[in-house]
Amino acid sequence: MPSEVIKNNLRTNRLPHIWCPGCGHGILMRAIAVAIEESNIDKDKVCIVSGIGCSSRAAGYMDFNTVHTTHGRALAFATGIKLAKPDLHVIVISGDGDLTAIGGNHFIHACRRNIDITTIVFNNNIYGMTGGQYSPTTPNGDFATTAPFGNIDKPFDICELACGAGASFVARSTVYHVPNTIQYIKKALNHKGFSLVEGLSICPTYYGRKNKKGSPVVLMNELKDRSINLTKKDTLTEEQLKEKILIGIFKDTITPEYTDEYKKVLDKFNK
Repeated sequence: MPSEVIKNNLRTNRLPHIWCPGCGHGILMRAIAVAIEESNIDKDKVCIVSGIGCSSRAAGYMDFNTVHTTHGRALAFATGIKLAKPDLHVIVISGDGDLTAIGGNHFIHACRRNIDITTIVFNNNIYGMTGGQYSPTTPNGDFATTAPFGNIDKPFDICELACGAGASFVARSTVYHVPNTIQYIKKALNHKGFSLVEGLSICPTYYGRKNKKGSPVVLMNELKDRSINLTKKDTLTEEQLKEKILIGIFKDTITPEYTDEYKKVLDKFNK
């Protein structure tokens, strides 16, 4: 990471971080820091909100206005902050379990409202910090501490869920495709409305080890080999797409934003 990004955007006195060796979350945190820096956003106008979990520790390392909240409630806190201070760039950092399990209702309603919050989900397919339980994105058949015989649940596709719930900007990248990740976060930061960027991460300690996936290098190469850009989807057969991960921009539309609509109501009331 360029030294100026570290100096400007990270609380260096909090480093080194607590993530396991090989964890992809540091890559995603760096991508957010670079995206903010390259977007020339006043850091005093940035508020980062996180819940509970491995990913949510990122807020403590980032040198902005930050709020470390309760499990699954980051979007609820972020909604209050955005309504109180609409001029802030409110960014939520959440994990796949934090966002789509205990925080699932907050997630779909934040999408539905199209409130101007940028949400970055660090998706490593597992509950890492709390002991390796399976999450709503753990692939079918994979093992976890709470699925010792294999997960029988059908996993969420977070991007499809966000699109269906009404988010107006939705993208997916991986910790291998770092330049893409940075560009998608920059687009999300500059989008007026609810933005979701799913960052596929790796967890070699709980997910990888439990499923005998191999080293962090093997997990990174799997992301590289399985990922294809969304624009190539129509050139492949259903069989060819079966084991692939689609990355790219799923949705980018302009629809009425919640805080703007709320202000109109207040203006009418105050006349």
